[in-house]
Amino acid sequence: MAAITLNNGLKMPIMGLGVWRMEGKSIRDLLINAIKIGYRHFDCAADYQNEAEVGEALAEAFQSGLVKREDLFITTKASLQLANLFSLWNSDHGHVLEACKDSLKKLKLEYLDLYLVHFPVATKHTGVGTTSSALDEDGVLEIDTTISLETTWHAMEDLVSMGLARSIGISNYDIFLTRDCLAYSKVKPAVNQIETHPYFQRDCLVKFCQKHGICVTAHTPLGGAAANIEWFGSVSCLDDPVLKTLAEKYKKTVAQVVLRWGIQRNTVVIPKSSKLVRLQENFKVFDFELTKEDMDLIKDVDRKHRTNQPAKFWGIDLYA
Repeated sequence: MAAITLNNGLKMPIMGLGVWRMEGKSIRDLLINAIKIGYRHFDCAADYQNEAEVGEALAEAFQSGLVKREDLFITTKASLQLANLFSLWNSDHGHVLEACKDSLKKLKLEYLDLYLVHFPVATKHTGVGTTSSALDEDGVLEIDTTISLETTWHAMEDLVSMGLARSIGISNYDIFLTRDCLAYSKVKPAVNQIETHPYFQRDCLVKFCQKHGICVTAHTPLGGAAANIEWFGSVSCLDDPVLKTLAEKYKKTVAQVVLRWGIQRNTVVIPKSSKLVRLQENFKVFDFELTKEDMDLIKDVDRKHRTNQPAKFWGIDLYA
């Protein structure tokens, strides 16, 4: 599979599979089938509450000889609380280290290819291995203002020196927070995982990251897909008339055109699907190329429309 070389020299497959909302016994079949199709990159998170099930599937894939550990690129993210939370008196790692070890145990892995700070916010600690959000009496996310992102990042850097994570990165960081991270980091973030799709292109942020050697991963590359519409009441770019016309031109699905657009922007795409037919379709994006003219057409459909809206649940806008 095509890959992007990260700023530490490691290669990250440009197509991955996100496991958000995959549940129970279905995870085993989905991951095994995905590997057979050709997927080599899987994106997980503590907050998805399915790392243990993913770990069982990966262990089976390794034990059966379907793939070797070194064949796969496994990403996971510290939960919202654990990404940034450890006691001030607990030096420079604390719960970040505990959280990483907890994910490794559940995933049955000795190391992660990539470990991300899930969100740039620190909240009240609720315990390692838990992902429930700490809310105040008004139902608003209870933010800990005593914890800095810089301290968190230095704890993340320790994971690299310990061999627990081969690469570390950030997620949902805007230009200003990314700039600050570059200023205080000893180990530069290899990746910034953000929402980006034709209706929310974020060209300035994407170009800023790429200019400074940070790979961009699109965690919502099919913006407005079914899960986002159900959860967030989103508008789907998959219904856009321009994209539909291009799909007809290339004899592809609209989703395939959108994923191809993301790849040609040199961003990693990690579409999520729980249907085998969609897994197969999403992977068939390496046998065609969009022309420059068509890339420009897609650029013009940008609505600055975010689909993934955590504010609906947490009472704040982390991206304001």
